[in-house]
Amino acid sequence: MINQYSIFIFLIVSIIAANLAWLSDKLFCVREISHKSGWLRWFEWLIWYVISFVAGSFLEYKTMGTMSEQDWEFYVVTLCLFVVFALPSFIYHYDLKNILKQR
Repeated sequence: MINQYSIFIFLIVSIIAANLAWLSDKLFCVREISHKSGWLRWFEWLIWYVISFVAGSFLEYKTMGTMSEQDWEFYVVTLCLFVVFALPSFIYHYDLKNILKQR
């Protein structure tokens, strides 16, 4: 039962991490920069993916006691899942924000 809660908490934290790059104008939510370009947002998003992946691997090791071996398909699926998690803030930043400013 405790494992289920930790998995749900991990998924919520991963969803938040996937959206941070597009919702915040600060670099890694810490350092203020004058202009955050699209490439910098993608790079920051990729770093958030790596951080959440490492946290997920640590959670797997902590709950199961071992790490399962994975092929390349697993990593592609987790990357695509992280893209899906980031979609709402991506749409907000590039489309909806401009529409709301015009109103």
